[in-house]
Amino acid sequence: MEPSIKISAIFPVSAKKLYDSWLNSKIHTTFTGTKAHIEPRNGSSFSIANGFITGTNMILQPFGRIVQSWRTTDFPEGAIDSKVEILFEKHNNSTKLTIIHTQLPSGEEKKYEKCWKEHYLKPMKAYFQKAKASSKTK
Repeated sequence: MEPSIKISAIFPVSAKKLYDSWLNSKIHTTFTGTKAHIEPRNGSSFSIANGFITGTNMILQPFGRIVQSWRTTDFPEGAIDSKVEILFEKHNNSTKLTIIHTQLPSGEEKKYEKCWKEHYLKPMKAYFQKAKASSKTK
């Protein structure tokens, strides 16, 4: 069985807002704290985490699903690109975000699971909680 990761988290925003934020360079940069260049177009390439991660948007299904080819500068020479599938599911008044990361280099799943949690899920939760709190005070 190929190395893979599946993690989920609930965010206090709509699927549209979460999806649009993932594909917006400025917002992606803000919630990860690292430079991101990403466009909301099928077939467009992206660079995130100050160029550490690169890939291509393979499938964009608005507000529901993103599929990307994905690799880091740490991938072994000759390794194929991994595949990241991001699912956005309505969950009460929030959105359940699920990240499925497959075709990872052998033995690297724990490393990348930790990276997803520390560099995406945790800062994204803080970003959207802060945005939600500031919208309530306006």
